[in-house]
Amino acid sequence: MKAVSKFLNLMLIAVIVLVASCSKSDNPADNNLFVGKYTGSVSYTGSANISNSNGSVEVVKVGDRYDFHFSDNIPTISNVQMAKGDQGYIGTVNGYSGGLSINANKLSIALTKDGNAWGANCSR
Repeated sequence: MKAVSKFLNLMLIAVIVLVASCSKSDNPADNNLFVGKYTGSVSYTGSANISNSNGSVEVVKVGDRYDFHFSDNIPTISNVQMAKGDQGYIGTVNGYSGGLSINANKLSIALTKDGNAWGANCSR
């Protein structure tokens, strides 16, 4: 009985430590939580006009920079840097103007650069 009690106490402590280490304020600059595939509507206007309500965006992080690889032969948005504490930006960053918002469940993109426009409203 003592062994079972000890085991249950250790499991309870492990669960408490796990829950305490999770943070609701996670953001792209802190960790790789947002890396992965988001699915939903994607669009591009530039050398071609592309729109797909069942597209996807693969988010890749290298160091403190992000690349957004779109489905449907939409050009990649690359080398986007977000400061710690940001979950995207509104304005102009690395030549991209507009807005980008990302969290663990949702990715929204409305950006332009050099006369090209990217859009995404995706989730996972």
